[in-house]
Amino acid sequence: MIVVSINNTLFAIDFKDMKKISLKKDEQKKILVKYGSVDKLFKFRWTLYIDGGLVVFKSYDKIVSQNILYDGTSRSMCKVYLMPKGLNYGRTPYMLLKFKEFDYKKQEALFELYIFDKDMQVLIEYLKNN
Repeated sequence: MIVVSINNTLFAIDFKDMKKISLKKDEQKKILVKYGSVDKLFKFRWTLYIDGGLVVFKSYDKIVSQNILYDGTSRSMCKVYLMPKGLNYGRTPYMLLKFKEFDYKKQEALFELYIFDKDMQVLIEYLKNN
């Protein structure tokens, strides 16, 4: 279970899987998402850590975005829907990418990746870092 704060309201959410991921600057993590006959690739990396903010680039389903995540705040996570919302609107699988901390000694960012999929609709495969 993960506890999320949205507008100062706490929510407890059950998750299917959680993975800790440690990355150096510009090291990319790839995760293969499979459902039905569809295979999609989620990729992310970080490029800059300054003043407690980590600049993260991510891409999934032809959508590329940049987020600035701050450890220990309500802005430490970003959400990615893994399937189109369609008819299953309230139960669409998604992942939360959470910036946990920055290790100055190793110059690495530590992330936690949470997969939420109550209906077990997707398969996740963690690929080797590039």
